[in-house]
Amino acid sequence: MTQASIDIKPVAGALGAEISGVDLSAELSNQTYDAIHQAFLDHLVIFFRDQNLTPAQFISVAKHFGKPDHYPFIESIDGYPEIIEILKTEDDTINFGCHWHSDTAYMDKPSLGTMLYALETPESGGDTLFANMYQAYDALSDGMKRMLDGLRAFNSSEQKDLGGRAQKMAELNALKDTYVEGSEALEHFHPVVRTHPETGKKSLFVNGSHTVHFEGMIEEESKPILDYLIAHMKKPEFQCRFRWAPGSIAFWDNRCTQHLAINDYNGKRRRMHRITFEGSKPV
Repeated sequence: MTQASIDIKPVAGALGAEISGVDLSAELSNQTYDAIHQAFLDHLVIFFRDQNLTPAQFISVAKHFGKPDHYPFIESIDGYPEIIEILKTEDDTINFGCHWHSDTAYMDKPSLGTMLYALETPESGGDTLFANMYQAYDALSDGMKRMLDGLRAFNSSEQKDLGGRAQKMAELNALKDTYVEGSEALEHFHPVVRTHPETGKKSLFVNGSHTVHFEGMIEEESKPILDYLIAHMKKPEFQCRFRWAPGSIAFWDNRCTQHLAINDYNGKRRRMHRITFEGSKPV
């Protein structure tokens, strides 16, 4: 096995680091994978450039960090049930993931993390924003923290406040050939403030795409607080921005981050492969 001499450089003050000096298609040592995993925990989202992976290699790399999961709403690529393709063609106007969210927050055990591998990207546009939910929680007042600690929220895949299933279908327009027709909505209650199972840190765990209301409160009562939290967690000082190129990989921690895929490249093509990881029940 290869012991890679990796270089880890933060990309912003809030979160994110780019890792160089590693070829993920090679057979790497456990020490190298341990160093990458630690960077993932330290920086919340890590980036690689100039990688060249087959689907089998992509899955092999992913298995060093968790168990790849099946995404419920999109058909996987042929022969690889753990990988879905995210494609926006030159004719599509809405992209996938165009609102701030944490992946699969509506599942009983939301995704641990997500790996996204760029195959085709526009010359400009199509960046992804990431936000640090540790910092978003830490920046709240003590009074707000006391109110939120122990509170649970209802999360749904329906995207009700964004147009419901019609919005879901529009967002998946570029994936119309692989969308699983008749997929039922997934809905679960989760803590508004969750504790990371590996770092022990607290983070906000509500988002504008999937969180509907607080437990024991109706939507109208919940809305002012949710609106405040969602606006708060999008502050620029909590963010980093990643510019994609073919061969780029982003690996982010859904337990303590949110992300948004910027839709500023109409008329251009962007194709990615995505793997999500089995997670645990938030506490």
